Formats: sequence, structure tokens, C-alpha cells
Amino acid sequence: MTNGEGESAGGIAAALPDTRAELEPLLATARRSGASPQRYATLLHQYWLVRGADRAGIDLAKWDPALGLGPNRGNVDKVYINYLGLARERPELYWAGMAGIAGVSFAAGFYDLDDVASIMSVPGVGTLATAIGGVVNAVGPQQVLSALPADVRLLVTRGPGLTDADLRWYIQRLLIMQKHIFIDMVPMHEAYLDGGAEAIGEYARAGLMDDNMRRAWDSVAANTPARLTDALVRMASREQNQIVADQWDVTSAGRGVMGRVMSYVTTLAGKPAVPDTPAPGNYAPIDVRIEPGPVRVRAPLPAFNWADRAPRWKFIADELAPKYAAAIQRHPAETRALLATPFPELAARGRLMQRVPVVLADLTTGWWVGPA
Repeated sequence: MTNGEGESAGGIAAALPDTRAELEPLLATARRSGASPQRYATLLHQYWLVRGADRAGIDLAKWDPALGLGPNRGNVDKVYINYLGLARERPELYWAGMAGIAGVSFAAGFYDLDDVASIMSVPGVGTLATAIGGVVNAVGPQQVLSALPADVRLLVTRGPGLTDADLRWYIQRLLIMQKHIFIDMVPMHEAYLDGGAEAIGEYARAGLMDDNMRRAWDSVAANTPARLTDALVRMASREQNQIVADQWDVTSAGRGVMGRVMSYVTTLAGKPAVPDTPAPGNYAPIDVRIEPGPVRVRAPLPAFNWADRAPRWKFIADELAPKYAAAIQRHPAETRALLATPFPELAARGRLMQRVPVVLADLTTGWWVGPA
């Protein structure tokens, strides 16, 4: 594969066609040959990817993260509209439903990153850093700042230096990860929709999924609440701990300290759209002990960075996945209605532009300082 991580335009292999009409006869010939699916694995992957892109209305040849958000904005929406559609069509596809609803927040974040009036913009990050720095100064400047997590210190001290070039780079990194997830997860969903267990079996024999994912699809086939929840967690683990784990590492280490600054800003500004899922700052707020004193400081800022593997997965495993499973199992009518809500409406609800005053107030007024 030449583009297996989604960094360029096109499908996973530049040497292969990117239309169904061209790929189908090639795949049929490979199957008739009696060869092991491992021998034609890349062809099989490309075929189901093209089928998935066709369903989503995405032209793979024009889907190039390097071009930035402008030319890719339509694709950003289509990815999540497709996930929502899969979940409506086949309610057992929990991962698609969660990815679609959580993706609403992700897409809204893209638009905030590109909006000069947003907290996520260059001036917005500076305003946020200054506001938090002002609270720190009021509480006890150097003593408190030095005790806070490194990401908060970087935001306060280096956030005002964010540039447009930093922001464009960060957006490109997010676009790459979005495409990488689509490239990996959507083809196997298409295989399942078209051919069920037989198609999933061929995909597995080709070496395109590991034992964790084979077990996930077995759980989908079992179609009980417990097994569907198991499938959701397994698929979410593949997404976060295998597909984008290395890419998040690269992102957080990039552009000097600005990779950390931007990934922390997206953490503290995020609010997943999955019902009853807390904002990161409510899930794991900062709570530190300062010596001498001792003094305890609690702050409504997340004590973790979404770019870091362990806390990201803990949030998903503790909150996001269980809350989606609970929503679809206990409140199916309401969740189906949410899945059927027009995507532009869902994305608009998630825009920080709609809640800037509330966000700033939450981040700067919920501090507590007292004896440990």
C-alpha cells in the first residue's frame, strides 16, 4: 500500500484503479484463480474502499488532506453523514453510530479552527491563554502555574505565539487522521453490508483484520445487546489504539510545542455530542496539591490531553462507548431521532461560536483554592 494512512489523494494504492467498474473484474479474476485472499489483499481492500467512498459520495482522487480544509470541507461532512447513514440502515453497527455522532463534534471543531472569531482560531487561542493566565495570576502566579500540568503551562506561556501556519498544519493532521479511519474501517463495513459473514471471512483471511476485529464482527453477527457493546469497544479500540495512535503521537510532538498546545485546546474545548457524555474538563478536572501549605487547587480544565493514548482511550472506554451503547439500548427512539437529524443542524449545535461566552465563563470561574 502506498497510501494506507490516508496522507495523500486517492485510495490505498496508486497502482490500482479507483472505480468500481474497473476493480470488479480484477477482483473476480483473482477470486476465480483460487489464490489465497492474502495474494489479492490490497485489491480487496481497495475494492471495498471504493464501494464505501461511492456510498458516501466521496471522490477518492480529489480527497487530499494536504490541500487543507477548504477543498475538503465537503468530504469532512460526507464522512460523518455516511457513518450516520450506516447506523440508521443497520442499527447493529454501533461503531458507525458512535463515530457519526461523535464526529459531529469533530466536524464542528474543524469549522471552529477555520473561523477567525472562534476560540480555536489564532486570536481565539491567544484570548483563551490570556484568560486562563489571568485566573492563575489572581490565584497565586508562579506557585500555581508551576504546579499545573505541563499542557496548561504551555497554553498560558506559549499559546499566544500560535501562528496561522501552526493552525494550518494542525488542521491537515486532523484531516489525515479522519481519512485514515475511513480507509481502515469503512471497507470492512461495506463488506459486511454486501456479503455478511462470508465477506467478512474473506476480509479476515486476506489479513486485513486482526483477531480483535474478527471477534468484533462475530459479536455484530451475534446481535445481542452485550455482544454489540463488545463490538463497539473493540472497533473503537482499533480506531484509537491502532489506526490513529501513531499519528496522534506525531501530531502532539509537531511544530515545536504547538502540537501540544493545539491538541490541548481541542481537548478543553471539546464536548462530545453522544448523549450524557461529559466534557473532558468535567470528566477529569485538574486537582493538584501545592507545597508549602499544603494548598489544593481544583480547576475546570482537563487534566489530560486527547493526543495521549492512555487517557484518550480511558475516556472513550469509560464514557463515550458506554454512553452510546446505553443511549441506543435504553432510549432507542430518541437515539434514532438523533441519528436522523440533518447533519448541518447537528454540526451547528456543536460549534463553539454558539457557546463562546459559556465556555470562557466555565474555564475561568470554576476554580477553587483551599487547604489540602
